[in-house]
This record gives sequence, C-alpha cells and structure tokens, in this order.
Amino acid sequence: MTAPILAVSGLHAGYGATEILRGVDLTVGDGEIVAVLGGNGAGKSTLNRTISGVMRPTRGSIRFADTTIEQEKPSAIVARGLIHVPEGRRIFPNMTVRENLDLGAYRRARPRRDANRNKVLAIFPRLAERQRQRAGTLSGGEQQMLAIGRGLMAEPRLLILDEPSLGLSPLLVEELFVLIKRINAEGIALLLVEQNAVQSLEVAKRAYILDNGLFVLEGLAADIRNDPALKRAYLGM
Repeated sequence: MTAPILAVSGLHAGYGATEILRGVDLTVGDGEIVAVLGGNGAGKSTLNRTISGVMRPTRGSIRFADTTIEQEKPSAIVARGLIHVPEGRRIFPNMTVRENLDLGAYRRARPRRDANRNKVLAIFPRLAERQRQRAGTLSGGEQQMLAIGRGLMAEPRLLILDEPSLGLSPLLVEELFVLIKRINAEGIALLLVEQNAVQSLEVAKRAYILDNGLFVLEGLAADIRNDPALKRAYLGM
C-alpha cells in the first residue's frame, strides 16, 4: 500500500449514550480507492461524519496528511482537502447547477473556481448542458453528478463518497462507477462507502466490511470479493 493519506485508529463514536463505532482502524493510501461496505445500520454514515468532523469521536485518532484532525471543525478539514459528499446529495434545489458547483470552491480553491468548474463540466457533460437550470429539477442521477462535481470543485486530496449509487438505475450505476475510476485516475484518493458490494469491489483496491460498528473483514478487494463470508452476508449467495 502507498503511504496513507488517511489513518483512523481505535475510533469510537456515537449519539449520546449510544455507541455506534466501537474501535475501528482504517487507512487510505494516497491515490487509492478503498471501499467500506455494509448494510443499513452498520455505522457507515457515522464513520463518514466522524472522519469529516461533523461528529466528534469519543475515543481514537484521525490523521489526514500527517495532521491530527479529530478535534478540527469541518471547515478546517475541508480546507485541508478532505471532502465529504454526503448520502442524499444535499444539493441546494433552488439554486442553479452552476451556483451549486461554485459553492464547492468557497472554502478551498476559490481562486481557481472558474478553471475547476470547466474541469468538472468536462467530466459531467450533462451538467454543462444544464448550468442555468435549478438543481431541484434535475433527475436523481444528475443530482448525484452535481453533488460529486461540487466536491471536486474543492480540489480534494481525498473524496469520501457516501452511498453514491443509492436510488440510481442500473444503467446510471454503471456510469457512476466509470466516473469514479476516472476521478481516481486524476490522482484523487477515494473512500467509497457503499451497500453495492459488487460494483465497489470492482473499482477498489482494498475493502473493509463494517457490521454493527466493527470491521469484520478487511483486505484486498479481489480477495474479499471471493470470501464466503461476504457472499453470505452481503450478496445473498
């Protein structure tokens, strides 16, 4: 593995007295795609929210680019280049596509906003056609493209994608994972947090299986893809 750009160690987090994450360790190498797989309630969103600073861990450490960040504000974490594209897209429906994209560069990369927008629109031609359209009128797949594009506007060193394929048609899911590989080819590391095990393991180098707040399986994606435990628990095989 390449030197880790993200290193999570002994992470505990939850809501009030309810502990969700119970001591997880995770690394993402610079330029690597790592998948975190698990069903509903496994703790995936809590993991993402804690890494990106939306939640404070109760124990453990998070290092990003050799800096401890578990006590930093989300805005400071964004400024370092760790960008979280949340589940549910969270776009601004009454703003245009272009306005949503430009907001992505507000905290980081503002001087290069126009150049970055051109890059994003080259990756997502459908967004280029709809720049003046209100974001709320886009299809579900286009809104997901917009959410990812807004994340790319900040010039991420690491992009966390939280359930990016949720609610998309099979054809759009195929297109999405092609785009994920294209984004990674630009040198951006990705933490892909998904329920779609089959597609995620096709693009990831390594993977972790999260269940009830713990990683129950981890290793090379090719090995996990053929592990009987994964097939029983997540693929129904």
